[in-house]
Amino acid sequence: MADEGRALLTDREREILAGDADVSDNYRYKVESTVRNRVRNRFGDDLDFLHEHFPEVFELIVDEVEEATNEHDT
Repeated sequence: MADEGRALLTDREREILAGDADVSDNYRYKVESTVRNRVRNRFGDDLDFLHEHFPEVFELIVDEVEEATNEHDT
């Protein structure tokens, strides 16, 4: 996975958020805040950009979100 980079989360962020990393509560909060702000401040802009300039990837994202939503609703 490291060869591809990240989508929303780095491998380290995943480890910390899953509780698998030995970090302080303050550091975990910082990571949570970083991820939250990344989604709030950049994700929508990236979606708009992809919709206009790379619709194939935009549709991949839409499909992944719909699939994940359906899996969590059942």
